[in-house]
Amino acid sequence: MAMKKILILATFALIAASCVSLDIPPKNIVSDDDLLSSQSGLQVYMARLYSQMPWEDFKYIASNGFSGNSWLGCLGVEGTGEAVTRDNICTSFTSESTSLWGRAFTLIHDANHLIETLPFYRDNYPEVTFNEFIGQGYFVRAYTYTQMARRFGGVPIVQREISYPFEGDIEVPRSSERATWDAILEDWDMAISLLPATSTFDDTPNRYAALAFKAEAMLYAGSVAKYNEQVDGRLTGLGEKTKIRVIGFSEGDWFECSNRYFAEAYKAAKEVIDSGRYSLYRKSWAGGDPEAQYKNMNDMWRDLTSPENILVREYSYPILSHGLDAYSSPWIYRMPLSAGTCPTEDLLELFDGFQRYGDGTIRVTDGADHTLGTYLLYEHPMDFFEGVEPRLRAYVIFPGDVFKKDSIEVRTGIYTGPLPISPIRDSYDFSQRGRFYQHMALYTDESARTLFLSPNEHTGPVTYTDVNTGAEVTTWAAGENGPFFSNAEATMTGLYLRKYLDPDRPLEEIGEGKSDQPFILMRYAEVLLAAAEAAVELSLAGQPSPVGDDMLQVATDAIRDIQNRAGAVEIRSKLTGTIASRDIVRKERRKELAFEQKSKWDIRRWRVIDEKNRDGFWGEQREHSSWSDGSRFAFKGLYPFYSTQAGKWFFDICFENHKTFSYSPVNYYFAIPSGEVTKSDYIDQQPNR
Repeated sequence: MAMKKILILATFALIAASCVSLDIPPKNIVSDDDLLSSQSGLQVYMARLYSQMPWEDFKYIASNGFSGNSWLGCLGVEGTGEAVTRDNICTSFTSESTSLWGRAFTLIHDANHLIETLPFYRDNYPEVTFNEFIGQGYFVRAYTYTQMARRFGGVPIVQREISYPFEGDIEVPRSSERATWDAILEDWDMAISLLPATSTFDDTPNRYAALAFKAEAMLYAGSVAKYNEQVDGRLTGLGEKTKIRVIGFSEGDWFECSNRYFAEAYKAAKEVIDSGRYSLYRKSWAGGDPEAQYKNMNDMWRDLTSPENILVREYSYPILSHGLDAYSSPWIYRMPLSAGTCPTEDLLELFDGFQRYGDGTIRVTDGADHTLGTYLLYEHPMDFFEGVEPRLRAYVIFPGDVFKKDSIEVRTGIYTGPLPISPIRDSYDFSQRGRFYQHMALYTDESARTLFLSPNEHTGPVTYTDVNTGAEVTTWAAGENGPFFSNAEATMTGLYLRKYLDPDRPLEEIGEGKSDQPFILMRYAEVLLAAAEAAVELSLAGQPSPVGDDMLQVATDAIRDIQNRAGAVEIRSKLTGTIASRDIVRKERRKELAFEQKSKWDIRRWRVIDEKNRDGFWGEQREHSSWSDGSRFAFKGLYPFYSTQAGKWFFDICFENHKTFSYSPVNYYFAIPSGEVTKSDYIDQQPNR
C-alpha cells in the first residue's frame, strides 16, 4: 500500500525533521495543529502510520524482522515447506531477529494519539472524512494488535495514549489471550463501522478491507482456542507475575470462544462476498484452456486494476522498492544472487494433474513408489508436467519452461548407463538425506562413471553420442540453471519461483532494490477461503450459520470458484461438517495462498507443526514419518536427469540435502523479549520458557 501521493508529503515532512526520532512524533517541531487541523497534515500523519505498519510482504523475512530491508528477499522459506533457500533465513518460524514488541507499542501509541486528539479538530472536517480518519486509527490499532496476538498470545492492551516504554505507574500487564482477542475484535468492528465503502485516499483501507482482515484475525483466534486443545498437555498457562492466562484458553472457555470467533470470521467474510464489490481475477481466463488459465494467474500479481485486490502495497522505483527479482530469479539472471526461493516437491504434491502412485504421491517410476521400479522417460522435461493444473505453473518455473522468453534449462546431471534405469540413489530414507548424488558410486567410481554432475557452473564436462543423430555431443553435466552440487546459489530443488517475479523486467533493471511490483496484502480469494473454513469449523462444532444462510453451500461455492479459476479439479459434493471437508478447505488454502506470507500462520494456528500433529501439516493427512525422524523434518526436491542411452529425461525425488527443521509446541508462541520481562514487575514471560 504505497499511498504514493501521501508518501511524497510525508517525505518532505521527515526531511524537515531529519535528526528527529521517527518513533515518537516530534511535537516540539511539528505540532498537532500542524498535523491534525487540516486534511493535508493528516495525510502526512497517516503516511507515517502506514509506513510503520508491520506488513508482511517482499521486505519481510523473520531473520530481518520488520527492518524494512529486503536483503535476500524470498518467500515461503520459514519452515512452511513451500520453498527452501541456502541461507540461515531458511528455518522454522519460531522467532524474529528484531521483536515486534517495541515497534508495535510505538505504532499503537500513534494510533491512540490520533483517536484521542482528532476529535478536538472535528469541526475542521466533513463528518465522513472525520470518521474515515478515526476509522483508520482503529484499523492500524486492530492490525497491529492482531500481529502481536499471533506472535505472543495475551499482550498489554493499551487503548489510551501513554508513553512507551512503560514506566512506573503506567506499566500495563499482559492481558489474557481471550481478553486480547476480544479487544482486537472490538477494534476491528470500530474500524468497520467508521471506514467508508470507498476510500477517499489512494490505496488506504476501506470498510471491506477491514472486514477481510477481521475475518483473517478471527480465523486465527478461533483456531488457537480450538486447536491448542490438541497439543500435548493443552497449550495454555498462567504468567508467573500476574497469574493471568497469558497463552491459551481455559478448559471452560475454549469451546465458546472458538465458536464465537469463527462466527465473527464468517460474518465478516460473508459481508464482503455479499457486497459484490470484488471477484476473482479472470481477465484472460478461458474455460478448458490451460494456457489461458496459466496466463491469467500469472498476470494477476502485477495488475493493479484487478477486481480481486482488496488491499495492495504498491512500490515505485526508486522511491520505494524491493529486491525479489535480484534474489529469487533463476541463475542465469543473478544480480548479484539468485534462487532465493526454491519450491519443493512436497508443495507440488498438493496440485492436480500428476501421475500418482497408489498412496497418492507423484509418480516418477513404474514401481510401487519412487524408490522402486525403473524411471518413466520423457522426450522433454515439460512433458512431465502435461496436464498439471495451470495455477501451479503460474507459481513455479518448471524445468524447461519459458521465463523472460528463455527456456529455463534445469538439469541435475547426465546419466550414460544402460536402460532401463533403476533409482540412482542407494537410499531414499530420511536418515540418509545427507548422502546426495555426488556421493553415489555411479559418480564417485571414475573408472566406471555413468552419472555426470557439475559442482559449479560450466564444470563436469561429458561427451556422448546422440542416439537420434549419431553426432558426438560435448556439454556440461548440469543445466545452465543448475542444480550444482557445490553451488547452492542455483536451484536447490530443481524448481524456481515464478509467482510475483516480473517476467517483463529487462535484465539491466534486475538488481538489489530495483524491483517495484506490488504485493497483494489481501485479496478476494482469501475472503472466500475464510468464509469456507469458518463455515466448516462452525458446522463441525454443531453451530448454525450466524447469519441464517446455508453456510456449507457458501463454503462449497467458494472452493469451487477458486478451483475453477485455477484450472484444478473441482469438488463434486457439497462440503459437510467433517474433518474431511475441513481438510479440503485447508489444502485449498495451502495451494492458493502459497508464497503470500500466509501459510506460516496457517500451520501455526492449526497447530500442525509439532511432531504429534504433523500429519496435518499440508492441510491434508500425510503420514509424516517418511519426512521426519521424530525431532527434525525436511522437504524434497524434484531433480531432472538426461539419459544419453534413451535420449530422454527422467525425474528423481529425494530430500534436499541442505536444510532440516525442528519445532516444539512451545514455539507456537514467540518468547516475550527478555529485556521487557526483566525490567518489569508486570510483564510475564511465556509459561514453560
